[in-house]
Amino acid sequence: MLEVYYRLMAFSCTAERYDEHYTTLVEPGGPARVRLFCLDPATLVRQALGRGKAAVFFSATLTPIDYYRSLLGGSPEDPLLRLPSPFPVENLGVMVHERIRTDFKTRGHTIEDVVRAVGALVEERRGNYLVYFPSYQYLDAVLERFSALYPAVEVIPQRPGMSEAQREAFVAGFASEHGRTLVGFAVMGGIFGEGIDLVGDRLIGAVIVGVGLPQLCTERDVIRAHFEARTGLGFEYAYTFPGMNRVLQAVGRVIRSESDRGVTLLIDTRFAEGRYRRLFPPWWRPVRVTSAEEVGRGAAAFWKPGRGAA
Repeated sequence: MLEVYYRLMAFSCTAERYDEHYTTLVEPGGPARVRLFCLDPATLVRQALGRGKAAVFFSATLTPIDYYRSLLGGSPEDPLLRLPSPFPVENLGVMVHERIRTDFKTRGHTIEDVVRAVGALVEERRGNYLVYFPSYQYLDAVLERFSALYPAVEVIPQRPGMSEAQREAFVAGFASEHGRTLVGFAVMGGIFGEGIDLVGDRLIGAVIVGVGLPQLCTERDVIRAHFEARTGLGFEYAYTFPGMNRVLQAVGRVIRSESDRGVTLLIDTRFAEGRYRRLFPPWWRPVRVTSAEEVGRGAAAFWKPGRGAA
């Protein structure tokens, strides 16, 4: 009864502030489910900030800044400070594979290309790697083929609904002293896409497969319609910008200290488009590759003795 009480209270509080920034979602079935869904939190955040004297928002992934400033209730008059990366830029190698399509309709036809690109990267230097996917289904398809082509490489996949002990075992597998190559397969935006620190040789590379777009759903579609009417950037607000945030979070797992070095590979033809290139951090030095062979040569050049600051 207490749980029901709090749920009713939350619904009632939301109903009291219901305005044009909300919509009502009704999910039929037995019983039907009614939700008061917030499309744009900016007004509520602004009201909360008004109860204080000042607020500072900071993150390594506030790109594009106008998008985040609008969602966080900011205004054009608010001061902004963008700092360069505190780590040596030459310690992060970024390659963009612009010949492999990973969109939902075609990804089944390019699994072999993805596998060989990943294999070319991890075979160049022994160590720990993470490969990120937009879904578990895609992850499993690539994992099956990767294990067939590279049976000597140890793999560890993320699974849905992992317990706390299973999560800890997954992270613990990324030790720096085991002397072999380990490739973890994980999903973008999940528990291993952000918030884990694998410092030093515990992680020396990451592969991001796809541009991280959230899955199509009713909630995203109504957000899209709302911001399309307001800004003309409905798809960007609902899908592109949140997806790129997942990509940046995943890449951020590689460099966690000033002495870390690592290489990343972004796989998707869309990463070569201007709308995505504009979202790359200014300290990246992306190199375009078009084949598994070029991936291998790019990784070899990055790991060449004497290169880098560390």
